[in-house]
Amino acid sequence: MSGRRVKTGGAEAIILAGGSGTRMGREKQYLLLAGRPVIERTVEAFVSSGSFTKIILALSPENLAKYGPAWERAGIVTAPAGATRTESLRNAFKLVSPGAELVAVHDGARPFADAALIKACLERAAECGAAVPAVPLKDTVKTVSRDGKEFEKTPERSSLLAVQTPQCYRWGVLADLLAAAPQKDFSDESQVLERLGIKAAVVPSTYRNIKITTPEDLLIAEAFMKDEKEAAKVSTRIKIPVARAGFGYDIHRLVEGRPLILGGVKIEHPKGLLGHSDGDVVLHAVCDALLGSVSAGEIGIYFPPTNLTIMGISSVAIAEKTLEVLASKKARAINVDATIVAEEPKLKPHYEAIRDSLAGILKMDKGDVSVKAKSREGLGEVGHGDAIVCYAVVSVLK
Repeated sequence: MSGRRVKTGGAEAIILAGGSGTRMGREKQYLLLAGRPVIERTVEAFVSSGSFTKIILALSPENLAKYGPAWERAGIVTAPAGATRTESLRNAFKLVSPGAELVAVHDGARPFADAALIKACLERAAECGAAVPAVPLKDTVKTVSRDGKEFEKTPERSSLLAVQTPQCYRWGVLADLLAAAPQKDFSDESQVLERLGIKAAVVPSTYRNIKITTPEDLLIAEAFMKDEKEAAKVSTRIKIPVARAGFGYDIHRLVEGRPLILGGVKIEHPKGLLGHSDGDVVLHAVCDALLGSVSAGEIGIYFPPTNLTIMGISSVAIAEKTLEVLASKKARAINVDATIVAEEPKLKPHYEAIRDSLAGILKMDKGDVSVKAKSREGLGEVGHGDAIVCYAVVSVLK
């Protein structure tokens, strides 16, 4: 088997939505279910479960071109579906993050998988390597002759289960499964486990977790939605995260006898920024932008200048509070672009140090943090070397 990678505890989901819907007569993933596309409800169930750091959606080439940009803006990674389910899974698996410990594979036309089932499947996969949800058969099953005209025998129903998704795997197990899968299609990838001598754990599921394959399935799904609507006294619709923007600005006077701190980095200079805190205009502008992106005011609300007990506070503490506010709003920063306006000192040699510092403080990838500087060409208080300004634009997913 493939060697297991460094464990991070992260789980990612692959949702396969590239089918043509031949039995339905049209694309089942984009049929409306209680006024919204089936695939939107499926993705929403996985987002709202809170179990995944990334969700990858495999779409047909036509739907990738048509809907892909909107899904990407909503924070959902998209992949091109292949000619078969197995090929679609291979394409999507290439986008799983390095170090992901668990991977869930789910049908795009199965919108009723709830958070409890998803969590149970992931936990069993972590223990056993693979886990598959299933329900007992309701009807008697018979095998038929090759020409389909006669029944041959009746298997013992108690030994049979109807399998569903999400089917969950340790990363290495799914990698081995895909490597071992012949170049043909499978109705579900867990069939290949038997070739590898791996037994998937059974996770008891419910009959509610249906796959919408026929027009009759859609009627049943509509009935389920009606039951949910009547049971809920207040709407609890969970939104797919969307991108929001925020803008921040700050200015502080340069004075002698103060350290110059920008973006959490101490820079050697005869003057520093005057302020109630350490005067870090970069962190202040960025934090105001982040708070603004979720309509949570500005840093002065949380750290008022009239509060003498926080005199000289590090702006890192202000950033930590800002991240707490974002978390309470179920939002996270995905991009920061800061422009510092200063006549002195020259900041270009410090760009990378400030980017490193901001990325660490904000718990972001450095590649998502931009820092640059401009001068005022000798104009105004900034141009005279009396102050430093910072403007910041941020994007968050909420």
